[in-house]
Amino acid sequence: MIIEPRMRGFICLTSHPKGCEQSIKNQIAYVKSKGPINGPKKVLVIGASTGFGLASRITSAFGSDAATIGVFFEKPPTEGRTASPGWYNSAAFEKIATESGLYAKSINGDAFSNEIKKQTLELIKADLGQIDLVIYSLASPVRQHPVTGVLHRSVLKPIGATFTNKTVDFHSGIVSEISIAPATDEDISNTVAVMGGEDWSMWIEELKAANLLAPGATTVAYSYIGPSLTEAVYRKGTIGRAKDHLEATAFDITKSLADINGKAYVSVNKALVTQASSAIPVIPLYISLLYKIMKEEGIHEGCIEQIQRLFKERLYTGNAVPTDEKGRIRVDDLEMRADVQEKIAKLWLESTTETLPELGDLAGYKEDFLHLFGFDFEGVDYTAESNELVAIPSIV
Repeated sequence: MIIEPRMRGFICLTSHPKGCEQSIKNQIAYVKSKGPINGPKKVLVIGASTGFGLASRITSAFGSDAATIGVFFEKPPTEGRTASPGWYNSAAFEKIATESGLYAKSINGDAFSNEIKKQTLELIKADLGQIDLVIYSLASPVRQHPVTGVLHRSVLKPIGATFTNKTVDFHSGIVSEISIAPATDEDISNTVAVMGGEDWSMWIEELKAANLLAPGATTVAYSYIGPSLTEAVYRKGTIGRAKDHLEATAFDITKSLADINGKAYVSVNKALVTQASSAIPVIPLYISLLYKIMKEEGIHEGCIEQIQRLFKERLYTGNAVPTDEKGRIRVDDLEMRADVQEKIAKLWLESTTETLPELGDLAGYKEDFLHLFGFDFEGVDYTAESNELVAIPSIV
């Protein structure tokens, strides 16, 4: 079939297998170009099919020659209907990793569930023995609690007062004002249940109880702080409460791993175009301005650049891992540079539908959005017939 991007609001309903494969090839080439990393050898990535989780799997495999197990929840293809992009990403990763002599297997299912945890532990026990790095990078908006059975839904809302500010529709380029009503207590608790640290802690507890964590094992979860411009709706809103919980959980996990000399970290990463961030009011406008400035300064990074730097310059230097006063690893350091944030604050005031094409990088935003789904990559013939029925070998 000929596969073209089909949009509905902030979601693309199609994805391109060859484009997703090209994305994986590009990321692998980048990691290889930066040289080997004296890093992990047996890695579990929970949330491994897109974004920072996928970049972590690629960096582990092609930077450190690591065996990797990836857990994700993606939609497989059916005849005439494409898979979700994470499916094609994972299929391409497994294919290239296997051809390169690297162990790579995947599990497709709800990582919040007891069943998928059990299946993953059995695979580790059978094939790898013990894991020395666990990456936790889930980005689901919904979680069915494995103990209570309650279905929790996260929301993006401010806390305490209505939030009003500018946003942009990145499809049309129209800058407008948006207001978001404040969260209820139930909204807050649901968001923490989905996006906080409880499930991360459950994974580590089960891995440790089964003796599947190697001595000195590390686990890393990903977070975001962002600027004062977005804090009312993000870091001081419902998602911020969840991130606070996630970051506090790192200290609890580290205590629980003390007897094997293990450590848990939260890495605070840079703002990037994702399916989730595209739906957050204010964030697309902020990212558009951020991209313009960081590209002009020569300090722009995508997912793979961030994670390669995290591994090589933070986690696996042979020295103590550098953290901030709250124990977090910071690879948002370039985004949060004072000069960068000062420029954004000035441009924010000047941004309108008419001025944004010059002030911001809306074209770069749109390109990155299309890349998420395997579109708009050089070297891919999008006019050619594509086989949508791509399999992931390790998933039966």
